[in-house]
Amino acid sequence: MQELGRLEDLPEDYRAALTEQNLVPLWPSLRSVLPPGKPALRTKPTFWSYQGLRPLLLRAGELTPIEKAERRVLVLANPGHGLEKMQASSTIYLGMQLLQPGEWAPSHRHTPNAVRMIVEGEGAYTTVEGEKCPMRRGDLILTPTGMWHEHGHDGDQPVVWLDVLDLPIVYYCEASYVTEGKAQTVISEGTEQAYQRGGVVPAPMFVRSRQTFPMLRYPWVDVRRTLEALAASQPEIEAVQVAYVNPENGHDCQRILGFSALMLRPGEKLEMPARSTAMVFHQIEGAASVSAEGHRFDLAEADTCCIPGYTPITLSNRSAAQPAFIFIADDAPLQKKLGVYEVRNY
Repeated sequence: MQELGRLEDLPEDYRAALTEQNLVPLWPSLRSVLPPGKPALRTKPTFWSYQGLRPLLLRAGELTPIEKAERRVLVLANPGHGLEKMQASSTIYLGMQLLQPGEWAPSHRHTPNAVRMIVEGEGAYTTVEGEKCPMRRGDLILTPTGMWHEHGHDGDQPVVWLDVLDLPIVYYCEASYVTEGKAQTVISEGTEQAYQRGGVVPAPMFVRSRQTFPMLRYPWVDVRRTLEALAASQPEIEAVQVAYVNPENGHDCQRILGFSALMLRPGEKLEMPARSTAMVFHQIEGAASVSAEGHRFDLAEADTCCIPGYTPITLSNRSAAQPAFIFIADDAPLQKKLGVYEVRNY
C-alpha cells in the first residue's frame, strides 16, 4: 500500500494556517481511521475474577453507604481503552453492583439501555415502570432507555448483579444523561409468565400490545430449562444457544446490544469463527475456558471476560460430567443496523 505524506512534511506556516481555521489534512491520518484489512482494535482480551473482586465490592458496601453512591458499582474496565474510560469494549460497559439488605437505590431513568444479570443472593428486586421484577441468580432484567427503574432489597443477604449497558456508544453520541425521580408504585409483577411458551403470545381480541418492551424479566429457571430441552431434542446441533428476544416480534430484546445464553455439554469444545463484534462472556453455572489470541481464561461461576472482535474464539467445558452455562453480550444488533457486521473464517 502506498506510503502517504506525513504532517511533518508540510511547512510550519501552512500547518499554522490550517490550525487557525480549524482545518486538518486527512492524508497523514488516513491509515489510522481506515487501516488496511481490518480495524485497529483497542479492546484487549481481559478477565475479571469474581472471587477477586467480590471482597472489594463488599468492602465498598462498608465504606460507602448507598446514599453516597446512588449505585454502588465496581466497573469492569478494559485496559485497552484506559481504565478511566470505564469501557469493557468500544460499545459495552460492565459493572458489578451491590445492594445490601434494607437498601434502596433511588428511582431514575437514563438514555443508555441496561440489563442486569443476577450473580448471587435473593430478596432484592428491580421495579421498572411499575413492574416489580424479583432478582434471582441467572435472571436477566431489562431497564431500557428512558424507563423509570429502582432497586430495593427486602432480604437478609447481599445481592450482586452484573450491569451491562451500551453507555460508551450513547456517551460518544453525546446523548447520555439521567433524570432523577420519585419512588414508584408497584402496579404489576410476573408479567413474563404470559410469554413462557414458545410460539404463543398474549393476543387481546381488539387491541394488540403497544409496549415496546413487553417482557422485562427473563427468569433463569426458564432459560436453563429451554437450553436443556434443546440439547436433549437436538443432540446433533452444533451450538446449544438461545437468544433473549422480544417475544412479540422476535427482534433482539434491546436495540444496540444483543444477549444470549449458551450451554456447553459435558466435555464439549466449541470453535467460534471471528466476528466483527467484541464479545463478553459471563459464567452463570459450571466451569468453562475461553481461548483467543493466545490468551486462555478459565472461568468459574460469576467470572467474566471480554474478547475483541475479528478474533476466533474457542469455548471449552472444563467438566466431563456437568454442563456449563454462559451468558453472552455483544453489539451485533448495532453493527447489523449499521451494515458493518461480518463473520470471517480465517
